Formats: sequence, C-alpha cells, structure tokens
Amino acid sequence: MPDPASLRDRIAMVRPEKEGQWLAEVEDYTKAMLNILEDAAAEKKYLEEAQHAILNILEDSADEKAQLEEAQRAFFNILEDISGEKEQFEDTQRALANILEDSMEERGRLEENQRAMLNLLEDFDEERMRSEAANRETTEALESLRKAKEATDAANKELEAFSYSVSHDLRTPLQSIDGFSLALLEDYGDYLDDRGKDYLRRVRNATQRMAQLIDDLLKLSRLTRSELNPVTVDLSALAARVATELQAGQPDRNITFRIREGLTVTGDADLLKVLFDNLIGNAWKFTSKKEEAVIEFGTADVGGEETFFVRDNGTGFDMAYADKLFAPFQRLHLEKDFPGTGIGLSIVQRIIHRHDGRIWADAAVGKGATFFFTLNLGIRER
Repeated sequence: MPDPASLRDRIAMVRPEKEGQWLAEVEDYTKAMLNILEDAAAEKKYLEEAQHAILNILEDSADEKAQLEEAQRAFFNILEDISGEKEQFEDTQRALANILEDSMEERGRLEENQRAMLNLLEDFDEERMRSEAANRETTEALESLRKAKEATDAANKELEAFSYSVSHDLRTPLQSIDGFSLALLEDYGDYLDDRGKDYLRRVRNATQRMAQLIDDLLKLSRLTRSELNPVTVDLSALAARVATELQAGQPDRNITFRIREGLTVTGDADLLKVLFDNLIGNAWKFTSKKEEAVIEFGTADVGGEETFFVRDNGTGFDMAYADKLFAPFQRLHLEKDFPGTGIGLSIVQRIIHRHDGRIWADAAVGKGATFFFTLNLGIRER
C-alpha cells in the first residue's frame, strides 16, 4: 500500500493550475482508499475472526468427530453386546421353551402318577375290602376248625372207648372160641373124623384171623390218635434191624439186602419202625418164591426232592389195581399164596402222612415192586 507522504510530494510536482482539482480528487481518492483500507482492515479482522471461528469450529468438529467416532465405537460395542445379549436371550428363550416342554412332560407324568395313585388307592380299597372279607372268612374258618377240633377230640375219646370195648369185649369170646376148639382137637380128637378136625382147624384159623384183624384195626386207630415224638432217626439202621429180625425168623432163605448207609430223617422212631416192619416185611413176603431174592433200601432224586424207596424183585402186581394198594383190607393176591390181613400198607400210608410225606408205587407182574415215599416232618419242624 503507497505511503500518503510520498503521494503528496508527487502531487506538488504537478502543474499548479490543476493542483487544486487534483488535490481534491486525490483527497477523495485517499479518503476512499482509507475507507477501503479501513474496510479491508475490518474485513481482514472479520476474516481473521472468521478464520479463528472456523478453526475453532474445525477443532470442535475434530473433537465432535472424535466423540462421534467414540460414540460410533461405543454404539458398535453396544450393538455387539446387544447381539450377544440377543443370542443369550435366544438361548434363554430356547432354554425356557425346553423347560416348558419338560414341565409339560413332567406335568403329564405327574398327572399319570396321580391317576396311578388314584387307581392304587381304589385297588387298595378293594384289596382292603377283600382282606377284611378274607379275615372274616378266616375267623369263621378258625371258629369252624375249633368246633371241628372239639368234635374230633370228642370223637377220639369215643373211638378210644370203642377201641377198648373192641379189644376187651371181642377178644374174650374169640379167645374162648379158639381155646375150646383147641381143647376139642386135643381132648376129643380121637372121637372126630378128619372132616370134623378140619372144621375145628378152620374155626381156629378164622378166630385167629379175626383177632389179628382186631389188632390191626387197633393199631390203625392208635396211629391216628397218638402224638408224634420227633427225633433224629437213622433209617439205614432201622432197615438193617428189620432185615436182621426177618433173617433170624427164616435163616435158610437165600436173600440179599442192599441198604444204603447214613440215611437219617427227623421223625417218630416208633412209627418209622412200624413203617419198615411193613414195607420190608412185605418185600420179604412177596419174594418168598424167588430162589435169589433181593431187597433194597435207598434214595433217589424225584423232581428235585430226596425220595426214599424199598425195592424188591418179587412177584410184583398189576398197576391197574394200584388205587387199591393203600385201602384197608384190600388185597391184590390170594391169601393162600401170601397170607395177611391187607392192613399193612394202610398203616404205612398213615405213618407217612403224619410225617407230611407221600407214598406211591411202581411195579410189574413177576418183576417186583418199588415203593417210593417222602418224609418231610423235619422240614416242617425247621
């Protein structure tokens, strides 16, 4: 910009006639220039202020930009967190849905359990009613058993009195008949012909047979009424004892006994002796026509149960008549061939039943017989 002092010096050098006009123009120009300069200075100042303002704005904009970027980053972080939260929320929703499904299933199971419990309660009520009815029936049955026992005891007393009457009142006349028949044979035998003597012998045989029948009936009666005395019984020793007694009575017989050792049970020793007297006695009797007889006592496993047996190789019998074996006074052979009253096996069956056992037979004509039996009194006692 030109200096005003040097401008005036230049103006002085201009022609004098024009100096006043020029000066006026110059002053106007100068004023205008000064105004312009002032305006320019003001504008400059304004521009500088605007520039400062812009710079400030730019600085503020930079800060805003940084803040905006931080806000964006924070927003993105928030979005990421929201996304994670959303996934967690979705997982939670799925978990809740699963829990609801499980809850529905559990509810269904609970309802089923409730129905089952109700059914059980109904069944329990029905079972309780049946149990009460059964208890009433049991009570009534026990009362009936008590009355039956009283009646049985009374009947046993009457039977005992009857047995005494039989043993006394019937034996006496039989003994008289037998005794007088013997006296006739001995004292008056010379006055009798052979037919008369045969008649007397038949009378004696009949009276003796009747006496034996009475004895057997009394034995059968006592077996029912007598009390058991359970002890440990060596059956092998009992069988050997009976075999020895039979051989002593007929030492000339050719017979072999095979007795298994060490067989013991719990039972009444006296009754079991009677049992072997009859079973081994029958085997002895029905092998009497064999040149080489064999009688065996042992055990066998029948259906998982220890079963005793007495076996012989004697005359045997037809199994078609096996149902008659244990009936009193039933015989499968003629008395002239094998004497006896037919009461022995009935006695055996009574003894075995009193020992909670059972008895059955297997036989064939001409091939011998085997009598199987069980004794479970020891099991009941345990």
